[in-house]
Amino acid sequence: MATKEHLTFTEIKELLQISEQFLEELEAEEIVRSICEPGQERRYLPREAEKVRVARVLVNDMGVNLEGVEVILRMRETMFDMRAQMDRILECILADIKKEFVEK
Repeated sequence: MATKEHLTFTEIKELLQISEQFLEELEAEEIVRSICEPGQERRYLPREAEKVRVARVLVNDMGVNLEGVEVILRMRETMFDMRAQMDRILECILADIKKEFVEK
């Protein structure tokens, strides 16, 4: 979604065309987490901003409630983790196969 290190509360609202209330509800439900420092606007890591984008689609386009959004985002994260784990396993297998062919 974004290549910046952080996005501000205002940037996310404008970029994703969401209300302040929606973003605050996501934070209240602990679906997304912001970085809060005294005297600065709340900021979000790109991963959190992506969660907001997905949540917006789920709520606005698919009619999913916030509890459903939380479950879907957790399942999505689990799937990404599993994919990364599978990629690492495949890399190890490939390395073993290459090593075996080189030794022969």
